[in-house]
Amino acid sequence: MSDASNPQADPATKPTRRTVLAIGAVAASTVITVRPALAQTAGSVLNCEIPVPAPQAAGSYIAQDGSLVPAGTAGAFPPPPRPITGEEAKALLRGGPTPAGIDSQSAQAYANYIRRLQAGMSGFTCYASLQMPR
Repeated sequence: MSDASNPQADPATKPTRRTVLAIGAVAASTVITVRPALAQTAGSVLNCEIPVPAPQAAGSYIAQDGSLVPAGTAGAFPPPPRPITGEEAKALLRGGPTPAGIDSQSAQAYANYIRRLQAGMSGFTCYASLQMPR
């Protein structure tokens, strides 16, 4: 509809060119400010840690299916010597290279443990952030 046929259109309420340019400048500075923050977030996601198993289950072994079993259970694996970083977890979950010092069978059990993490468990926030699309 044109302004002539729209009695409610008031030329005083239309933004001027100067106003439009000012809004564009604010939007551009917001993009410049947010972009480094997103890059920092992506980096921190890869540096987060997932304890395998969670501290409250210390001493447990990890079965091939990722469940926790008593220490010494046949076919189960001892926990890794340190928490698994987000970057390592991402590689494990995609079937990529195993972290240094971890054999492929135990790595698969650890990946299955990570897949079983639920809200409220240690490492879940890190795991969930790895699932977010970028």
